[in-house]
Formats: sequence, structure tokens, C-alpha cells
Amino acid sequence: MIPMIRNFSERLIVQEVAPRDGLQIEPTWVPTDAKVALIDQLSSAGFTRIEAGSFVSPKAIPALRDGAEVFARIRRQPGVVYVALIPNMRGAQRAFQAGADELNLVMSASQTHNRANMRMRCEDSLAAFADIVPLTAGTAVTLNGTVATAFGCPFEGAIDEDRVLAIVDHYLAIGIGAITLADTTGMANPRQVARLVERVLGRLPASALTLHFHNTRGLGLANVLAAYEAGARRFDAALGGLGGCPFAPGASGNICTEDLVNLCQEIGIETGIDLPKLIAMSRRLPALLGHEVPGQVAKAGRNCDLHPAPWERESAAA
Repeated sequence: MIPMIRNFSERLIVQEVAPRDGLQIEPTWVPTDAKVALIDQLSSAGFTRIEAGSFVSPKAIPALRDGAEVFARIRRQPGVVYVALIPNMRGAQRAFQAGADELNLVMSASQTHNRANMRMRCEDSLAAFADIVPLTAGTAVTLNGTVATAFGCPFEGAIDEDRVLAIVDHYLAIGIGAITLADTTGMANPRQVARLVERVLGRLPASALTLHFHNTRGLGLANVLAAYEAGARRFDAALGGLGGCPFAPGASGNICTEDLVNLCQEIGIETGIDLPKLIAMSRRLPALLGHEVPGQVAKAGRNCDLHPAPWERESAAA
């Protein structure tokens, strides 16, 4: 059941993740020039946060091997935070040198998924993160800790909420001040989301919490509304609905940015993002990637994009 939103007054912040999460599994190489152009276009569309790339092993994610060059060439807009995903100390050092504004450290709540994704146990990931924290001490660079598979794992099934909370507590204890709860493989449902968000917001403010949903089973936007109703205000999304997890069987893309912004506009939640610009950008993605993308609004248009009556079209064609 989709919750009834009681308060539309607070802005919903969208963090655009297509340049990283969207492109990381694309089989066709997207040239560096095209990545830079995409990020520059997003920077002028009203976003305040863009995950612009990652600094993982080029062997593991070859599609993003040009992360340092991308960060060096983008035209940074005032007020936009450019985020880099990093898995370990080496990645953190590279991202720091490249000028990332925020480092997003990722580990899974699931041991099996973490071993598949990070090639190590959760305990080893946490120990490595504790070593990274001093790297940014005294600088303007911030740290975000992501709990992947927070709502379910395709290998282990349900994840104990107390385990997720323990990881959140550990992140906060070592000095990571912001948290992302990631539904990495699209297993979350609205009631589960509302319950976990309420518990996590007992530990940190809404400004420090991000929700990352995939639309694998069609519940992505319903989960956004459930999280918003529970107090969350920041959400990851990918232009065109791009993305997926390379280490999760059957995982499809992220919730679609333009679909999310359209939903917010329809029900009166402010985002500050230029929806017509997003739609135009999304409609250019198939030419860039060589395949169609899952987003719906770019195909159907907005509700306000009206069409001439059939007889008007016939008259014009005569």
C-alpha cells in the first residue's frame, strides 16, 4: 500500500548516480568526452549532488577506468557536490587526489554479497574504512558510508534489521557522518522501508541519510514515498533508469531520475530539478548506449504534454 504523504513542504533531494552506477555495467565503452558532457549537463539541471564516478580496480569495473580524467575535466558548478565511490584505501587516495568532494565507502550487510562485490568479508571492509577516515581529517572532503543489500540479499535472503543498524552504528562510531541504505537488488517493500528508515533516523538527521532503490520488482517509487513519509529526504536515482549490480543475478536498474522528479512534481514535492531538461537528456541515451532505457516519462511525456485531437492531425496532414 502506498502511503499518504502528509507533508509536501520539505524538498526531496535527488542525487544523480547515472555517471557511476548507471554506466558501470554498460557493455559498450562510453568515451570519456561523453561522460564529461553528461555530468556537465546534469550539473546545470538543478542537482546539488552527482555521483560522478568510482575509483575501483579497472579490472573489476573497466567501464569506469577513466575516473581520474573525468573528475579532472568536468566543469564544476558552485553548490554541487561531486561524489566518488571507493572500495578501499587505494581507491580513496585516488579519489582524494582527483578532487572528489565526497567519498562514498561501500560494503554489504550480506557476507556473501560483500565477498562477491568487494572480495572480502564485512569485518575486513569495516577495518579498512577505519583506516580511510584519517585521510580526510581537517579537509572539506566528506565521507558517506553505504550499507548495500540493506533490504535483502539475492544469495542470503532477508537481512536482519539489527545487523543493518549495527553497521550504521559502526560507521558513525569511526567518524563517517552520512549513511546510505541501499536496496542493491530491488528486494525492498514499502512497509520494510518505512520501518528501517524510522529506526535509522533515530541515530542521525534526515540530512545525513540517503536511500538507494532499484526498480527490479517494480516497487522503486513506492519505496521512495514510504521513505519520504518516514522522514527521509535524500534519494539516489539514475537518468533513464540505468544501472544494476554486476554481482547480483537479475538486478535491474536504479529508480529513474526523470520518473522520480515527475512523480514529485505531480504530487507537489519540490526538487529544484529541471524536468524537461532531464527528459531531453534521457531521450539521447539510447543513441549513446546503443539500447533503449527503462525510464517511462521520457517515452510517454509529462501529463501536461498534450496532443492534438485526431481530427486536428488529419486536417493538418490534408
